[in-house]
Amino acid sequence: MVLNSLDKMIQLQKNTANIRNICVLAHVDHGEEEYLINLIDSPGHVDFSSEVSTAIRICDGCIIVVDAVEGVCPQTQAVLRQAWLENIRPVLVINKIDRLIVELKFTPQEAYSHLKNILEQINALTGTLFTSKVLEERAERETESQVNPNSEQGEQVYDWSTGLEDTDDSHLYFSPDQGNVVFTSAIDGWGFGIEHFAKIYSQKTGIKKEVLLKTLWGDYYINMKAKKIMKVDQAKGKKPLFVQLILENIWSLYDAVLKKDKEKIDKIVTSLGLKIGAREARHSDPKVQINAICSQWLPISQAVLAMVCQKLPSPLDITAERVEKLMCAGSQTFDSLPPETQALKAAFMKCGSEDTAPVIIFVSKMFAVDAKALPQNKQRPLTQEEIAERHEHARRRHAEKLAAAQGQAPLEPTQDRSDLETSPQGEELKGDEQEVESETPKPVPQEGNDREPFIAFARVFSGVARRGKKIFVLGPKYSPLEFLQRVPLGFSAPLDDLPPVPHMACCTLENLYLLMGRELEDLEKVPPGNVLGIGGLQDFVLKSATLSTLPSCPPFIPLNFEATPIVRVAVEPKHPSEMPQLVRGMKLLNQADPCVQILIQETGEHVLVTAGEVHLQRCLDDLKERFAKIQISVSEPIIPFRETITKPPKVDMVNEEIGKQQKVAVIHQTKEDHRIPEGIQVYSGGLITMTTPNKLATLSVRAMPLPEEVTQILEENSDVIRSMEQLISSLNEDKNTQMIHQKTQEKIWEFKGKLEQHLTGRKWRNTVDQIWSFGPRKCGPNILVNKSKDFQNSVWTGPDGKASKEASRYRDLGNSIVSGFQLATLSGPMCEEPLMGVCFVLEKWDLSKFEDQTASDLVKEGQGEGETCSGRDEHQDLQGGCSEPFEKRTSQKGESSLTDCYGPFSGQLIATMKEACRYALQVKPQRLMAAMYTCDIMATSDVLGRVYAVLSKREGRVLQEEMKEGTDMFIIKAVLPVAESFGFADEIRKRTSGLASPQLIFSHWEIIPSDPFWVPTTEEEYLHFGEKADSENQARKYMNAVRKRKGLYVEEKIVEHAEKQRTLSKNK
Repeated sequence: MVLNSLDKMIQLQKNTANIRNICVLAHVDHGEEEYLINLIDSPGHVDFSSEVSTAIRICDGCIIVVDAVEGVCPQTQAVLRQAWLENIRPVLVINKIDRLIVELKFTPQEAYSHLKNILEQINALTGTLFTSKVLEERAERETESQVNPNSEQGEQVYDWSTGLEDTDDSHLYFSPDQGNVVFTSAIDGWGFGIEHFAKIYSQKTGIKKEVLLKTLWGDYYINMKAKKIMKVDQAKGKKPLFVQLILENIWSLYDAVLKKDKEKIDKIVTSLGLKIGAREARHSDPKVQINAICSQWLPISQAVLAMVCQKLPSPLDITAERVEKLMCAGSQTFDSLPPETQALKAAFMKCGSEDTAPVIIFVSKMFAVDAKALPQNKQRPLTQEEIAERHEHARRRHAEKLAAAQGQAPLEPTQDRSDLETSPQGEELKGDEQEVESETPKPVPQEGNDREPFIAFARVFSGVARRGKKIFVLGPKYSPLEFLQRVPLGFSAPLDDLPPVPHMACCTLENLYLLMGRELEDLEKVPPGNVLGIGGLQDFVLKSATLSTLPSCPPFIPLNFEATPIVRVAVEPKHPSEMPQLVRGMKLLNQADPCVQILIQETGEHVLVTAGEVHLQRCLDDLKERFAKIQISVSEPIIPFRETITKPPKVDMVNEEIGKQQKVAVIHQTKEDHRIPEGIQVYSGGLITMTTPNKLATLSVRAMPLPEEVTQILEENSDVIRSMEQLISSLNEDKNTQMIHQKTQEKIWEFKGKLEQHLTGRKWRNTVDQIWSFGPRKCGPNILVNKSKDFQNSVWTGPDGKASKEASRYRDLGNSIVSGFQLATLSGPMCEEPLMGVCFVLEKWDLSKFEDQTASDLVKEGQGEGETCSGRDEHQDLQGGCSEPFEKRTSQKGESSLTDCYGPFSGQLIATMKEACRYALQVKPQRLMAAMYTCDIMATSDVLGRVYAVLSKREGRVLQEEMKEGTDMFIIKAVLPVAESFGFADEIRKRTSGLASPQLIFSHWEIIPSDPFWVPTTEEEYLHFGEKADSENQARKYMNAVRKRKGLYVEEKIVEHAEKQRTLSKNK
């Protein structure tokens, strides 16, 4: 690895075929060719997997590093999946081979078997990803064939492996004979691929190098007499070639050095033709000797970088599949993009540097830098003329001081000063400026403090990025179709005169930087395929963006983050006067971290949402020390919950069948009945009937729990639900809906088909067709079903246009019903948390009194105005629909019964619907849902009991435990509530003396089985739990904690025993 000059780097950047984007910039001589390798390092902790996502997006290949002892860890699976999703090619480095020799004391044969197992595990993961992809593609083809049925159905039903057999997947797997695996020990400085040994042994044995490449890995052995390679016959105890020719040599070297066998060491060094320095040879630490020998014999840098240059693709080798995937955001497909956008695919593939090529750059993240690190703020070395000038200036000042000290006439100093003034001003000022820069470089950082400099971490996919070039910044929600509709084809107007288009801005590329580790170097232009830093984008780009000279370019597909932000804390400054600094600091933190989320809640709290405990700590440290630079107070973590309902239980808390026990009168028993106030009718099956405050409308609502599978489908298809919502809103606004592509329509029908498949049975009959809305925020995991006979409306088709004139009022007021449902699902009755997995059925919607009232009003106000109202546009919004004319009419008359004191009728409907939904929930068995982590722990058998103790103490549940083959390590898979996870990693490490370490990844939401409102009601429960049921109810504990935090009423006794307390001294 040779670090080179800036000029050399700029020269190398122009040869796109020899660029490898895989960290710290390095220039590598590989044979006769020179390669430029952009090596981007990413952290291994699961909390920072967002950093892996930002790095992977701008790379063409990646090095996956696996520990030879621990093997495949959960994080290995995560990064492999991320690499697969981004369509980038991985190579494998199996590191820490020395631990197999020194710690585990494996023989070469055992080490070979162990390494073989690791490779099989990784290839099994790759195979799983490949299989799922092929089967998905096949499923897509099947849906297309169902749309155009030309093929027979019989074959498709049974032949499930169609496609898997035809598709070649041999190039996907890791195998040393393919050259995409390197075995290393980074601490001892050595590494090798089998190509190195194939070259050596082909010269020694005379066997062709190609044959050795195929047989050095695998069950082959060499017959030295016949000079032939044969399949291993294990019965004869033959050793595979990999063991005999490679591992045994490395083992014997370690053996000689660890035993300090000087003769053997000298013999090995001589036979390898190496030169070891006297200092290393005499060193008492064997590690130093091993490093000195191995780093010359099998240098790790050469092995890894040779593999990178040969096996990883250049930017020119980008696949068509990856290009199409990058260009299609959301539920779009490549075919649905405008023709001008599709034409850009050729520019991606060509990666051309001509002036005519469109410039396309992707910014994957923004990162803050110290103002001193910017090249323009660095001290540059002085020229000879400037040094001479400074000497002269210093000599004059010294002469002045001497003259003043001796009390001479002030003529000489003034003469000196006049000389200074008459000297060339430009040069003098230049010298002064340099002096200020070198001696007091403080003003620059002070300016930087007011405005933290951010640099965009980016890659050029097409064209040449030049300093000073004007370019479009396309946000994640930008639509090229909308631009092409607003601006005529072949526009030639200046960029500043273009009409405003949402999510598009125009900016200038101010500074381009070459990223040299921590150093930054100025560049004038950057050719395609290169990684670069761009300055001056912090006002235009928040976290990531697409930059292009053509507005027909679509925004790239959003980054795929493995970790979901789930851990929330509220922050505030210790001194309230410092709130502006905190707000500014949080904005900067939001821009600098790709995964963090910043929220301001209704209560005014500033909330930080992070991926885990380690990520949270890092964000808080950055906020305190770098961005806000103030002392902050941090709340206890805010745990998210969800509220839901379940089917009524069949057994009680002591496993007795409900309905057959003897009831006893308990004080707490009446609690349940107080939840529903008077005046609200509750019918059998939990049907709630409520009227609006002015008694003009009656609503009947029932709540039902959705099956788990349906809730999961709703969560997974939130993008499809959003696109449906856009379709309905465009229908309501009478926009052109031709832009909805066939593939999007297919996805909607596929989603509907999945719902119909799981919502079966008598109680769910026709439910899917009657879905009116999803919630909360119109895309959540709850549904509103309209079974009212007066007015039919469906999310699949929009409002029924055939409705009579009388029914148009239902449609206008329908938005109020949906708004009430959205509010009800956004905050449930238990602790104001969002609902999940609940279906609200609107059974009846009676507006007869409202119609009578309206008719009488119309008679009073004149028939003309009435006709105007009834003939209004059917698709008007909630605020501009029917409520506004009523307000106008009532304000004119001033005595209409509609105004009473209840406000607009639409507002009353919203409130009534919201309350009806809440009461419908409260008459069903309510449950809290907790966010759950999957927890992967690797531990030795000695500390297994302690790990289990910590898990059970924190409400964890072990799913699986298996022993890692060839080691004494156990892999424990468990689930753990997020609420109990704080301090979990530290406690595990403390209890196991650092021998076990957990990886926590957010997994799913799970119902907490206990009822938060439970009180003993039967004799058996009363005997078992006592009158107060003092044993801690987990759900109630969580519910009360959330209610306290939100300032809601909590039903608990502050004083448990109110007898008069007396001190001992008073008793005397």
